[in-house]
Amino acid sequence: MLSCFIRERRRYFFTQCTNKGLTKPDLQEKNIEITELNPIELYGVNDRKINLVKTYFPHLKVIARGNTIKVMGQEEEINRFEAKIALFVKHFMKYNRLTESNIENLMQENGDQLVEENVSGDEVLVYGVHGIRISPKTVNQRKLVETVRKNDMVFAVGPAGTGKTYTAVALAVQALKNKDVRRIILTRPAVEAGENLGFLPGDLKEKLDPYLQPLYDGLRDMIPAEKLKELFESEIIQIAPLAFMRGRTLDKAFVILDEAQNATAEQMKMFLTRMGKNAKFVITGDMSQIDLPRKQQSGLVSSLQILKGVKGIGIVKLDGKDVMRHKLVRKIIDAFDVNSAAE
Repeated sequence: MLSCFIRERRRYFFTQCTNKGLTKPDLQEKNIEITELNPIELYGVNDRKINLVKTYFPHLKVIARGNTIKVMGQEEEINRFEAKIALFVKHFMKYNRLTESNIENLMQENGDQLVEENVSGDEVLVYGVHGIRISPKTVNQRKLVETVRKNDMVFAVGPAGTGKTYTAVALAVQALKNKDVRRIILTRPAVEAGENLGFLPGDLKEKLDPYLQPLYDGLRDMIPAEKLKELFESEIIQIAPLAFMRGRTLDKAFVILDEAQNATAEQMKMFLTRMGKNAKFVITGDMSQIDLPRKQQSGLVSSLQILKGVKGIGIVKLDGKDVMRHKLVRKIIDAFDVNSAAE
C-alpha cells in the first residue's frame, strides 16, 4: 500500500508540471524561509495576500506553511518569485505595513524604486506601527536630527513636550533598522526611587518601567508589539538604570540617557566615558525639572559647561516653539519662563 501511495504522489506532481507546460527535467523546488517578520504579515488573513501573489505566478506551485514557502516550477520563475518575496519583506521592515495594494504596486517592474521613494516629500526617520510616518516637525527637531548625524555625542536640552526624547528614539530605531548599530540602550537616573529601588515589586525591568515610560511610548509607536517584545527578549533593546552602567563599554550601540538633569556630576562623567567604538550617545534633559537635592548640582548643567566647544559633541537647545503637545502646554512654559525671569 505504501509503494502505491508513493506512485500516486509522483503521478500527481508530474501531472501538475505537465499541465503547466513543464517537462519533468524542468522541475525545480525551493524552500524560502521567512525569518524577519511574522508570516501572517506576508500571507494575510485567510492567506489573502499570498493568494494574490500567486496570481502573478500562474506557472508556479506555491505552498505557504508556517515560516516556509515551498515553490515548484522553472528556475527563472522561482528566482523572480523569491526576489518579490524579499521585496515585500523589505517593504514591511521599512514601512511596518504590507497591504494588498502595496503588493500590486510592488509587482510592477519598478517595485524596487517604490520601496525607496519618500511620498511625503519630508524626511521620514522611521515608519511606525500601521505605516505612520515619523519625522521631525519643527526647525529645532530637524536641527537635532542633523546634529546627531554629524556628531557621535549630542546633548538635547529643552522643556517638556518639545520632542527631544521622541526624536532621539526615532533616530535610534532608524539606526537599528539600517544596521548602523547592533543594539539600543535606554537609561535614566531613577532619582525618585533613591535607595528604595530594590524594594519595589518585580524584576529590574518592572522596577524601572515607570521611569522609562516616555521611551517605551516612543518605541511602541515605532515597532509592532510582537517585534518589540522579541527585541527586548534578545537584548537588542536593553534598559538599565544609570547607576548600573558603571564598568560597561558600549560598542556599536545607540544609547539614550533620558532626564539627564537628574544625574549627578559623577554619574554624568561615568556615563559619558562608557562610549565605545561606532556608538551614538544622545543625552536629553529639561533644566526646569531638576529633582536633585538643592545642594547637589545637576550633572547635565556642569557637563554642558565643561564640554562646550569640544569637537564631536553637539548641543541642541529646543524651546517653546517646538512643543508638540496641547497648545496650552506652550503657554504654560512661557508663563513659567516669564515668572522665572522676574524673580
